[in-house]
Amino acid sequence: MESLPLNPHAVHSISPLTLFRSCKQNRGLILSLVIREVLGRYKGSVMGLFWSFFNPILMLAVYTFVFSVVFNARWTVNSTSKTEFALVLFAGLLIFNVFSECVMRAPGLILGNVNYVKKVIFPLEILPIIALGASFFHFLISLSVWLLFYLIFFGLPSVYFLCLPLVLIPLLLLALGLSWFLSSLGVYIRDIGQIIGVTISVLMFMTPIFYPLSGLPLEYQDFMQLNPMTFIVEQARNLMIWEKPMNWQLWSIWTAFSSVISMLGFAWFQKTRKGFADVL
Repeated sequence: MESLPLNPHAVHSISPLTLFRSCKQNRGLILSLVIREVLGRYKGSVMGLFWSFFNPILMLAVYTFVFSVVFNARWTVNSTSKTEFALVLFAGLLIFNVFSECVMRAPGLILGNVNYVKKVIFPLEILPIIALGASFFHFLISLSVWLLFYLIFFGLPSVYFLCLPLVLIPLLLLALGLSWFLSSLGVYIRDIGQIIGVTISVLMFMTPIFYPLSGLPLEYQDFMQLNPMTFIVEQARNLMIWEKPMNWQLWSIWTAFSSVISMLGFAWFQKTRKGFADVL
């Protein structure tokens, strides 16, 4: 049966309940498109899905060599372990990469799926969720590589490691909210993709990934903590490596902030999507 054309002037609800219903109704579609997204990335390559395992191992080796051998960097004054430095660095990178991959892809999500906008009835609001699902798959692969190396060199992580999924909640909400906003904005302002590419590069160095937050002067530490990625990366490392408990107060604040960003991003997407067909 042929699908009916999409009404570009239809009114789309901005209520979060609408999003929940859409995700529930289209959960099978979301899963199948996430799988297609993951497999499509390696389609035609000799090693196929094995690249998802090889890439994080290669990057872990490269960063270890460059920062601990070439620059002779140490995370703490008393630490002399190059392996520890590599795992600390990689822990920050795998957290940040989930966010950066989603946000950098967001401006092209609608532009890259014009057929969904013009020809068929399709729940466009799930496109950022699909992109996030594919990114989260690669995060899990990278995390498994990190955990394997940690088990080999340091044994079992502390019990605090089990709280890591909670740290990911504000990360995922923030990435989704910005993805909804940027995917819509990218339809109307084509330069937004270039702007986001530069912004993400700056944000990566403004997040304590390659250096400890405690190594900065106090006045800069206060400024850096305005970046939500600072808390997420630092908290993840505390749970994964430093055996420190969750800071529930800051977690609650940043989760609430990310929830607001997520709802505002979805509302913006719903309000502006009626003009997609006209612009494209």
